[in-house]
Amino acid sequence: MKLYGMLHSLDLRLSESINQGIGCSDFLSLLITDEKMYRDDRAIKRRIRTAQFRVDANFERFDHSHKRGIQKTQIQDLRLLQFLKEPRNVLILGPTGVGKTYLASAIGNEACRQGYSVLFFGVNHLIEKIIQARSEGTYLRLRDRLIRPHLLILDDLGIKPLPPEMIQDLYDILEERFQSKCTLITSQLPVSNWSEVIPDEVAIEPIVDRIVQGCVQVELQGDSYRKKRGQKIEA
Repeated sequence: MKLYGMLHSLDLRLSESINQGIGCSDFLSLLITDEKMYRDDRAIKRRIRTAQFRVDANFERFDHSHKRGIQKTQIQDLRLLQFLKEPRNVLILGPTGVGKTYLASAIGNEACRQGYSVLFFGVNHLIEKIIQARSEGTYLRLRDRLIRPHLLILDDLGIKPLPPEMIQDLYDILEERFQSKCTLITSQLPVSNWSEVIPDEVAIEPIVDRIVQGCVQVELQGDSYRKKRGQKIEA
């Protein structure tokens, strides 16, 4: 029956029942609770593994001492994941090193814990994966994988211009997810400058519309957190 959670806690529960006089119904209830906790924990780990986060991030380790232009109340609101329930997209903007990837990953980690499916891709890596998938004839499979999760995180839009064929792919993915799934995008560029990396006068407007319409927008500020950590190490 694969009741591994019960198996792992059986000796402990037997000892407790003898020493504390726990009745049969309470004993069975404890074992069932142990099994549920075991399965829930495995499911969370599986969702986190499937998400393929680039960094190990969570809200418990979020450094509030570093000035990023974001309030604790905003962090708490993001942690509630109301945008996933509605759903609404999330846009995290800010200069290099202020923690955009960490915050996005912490949001994704929390979503995994709360039972949502998540997929994380750096935009440059996604470009490579799409090019490879098209050459191998597996693009439709990759496209379905990008459309399916409750939360799709696209990290670092704007490092370099998107290839022309990728622009159409991005539009198709966003169109399929529009108003039914949540897409989180991080970028160094303000939205007004996205035409620099999406150099298609026809596609840029509908792409921006599907990302920005009704989205939760977070603008991080300040000095590079990585530079701050490096200075601490040197000191």
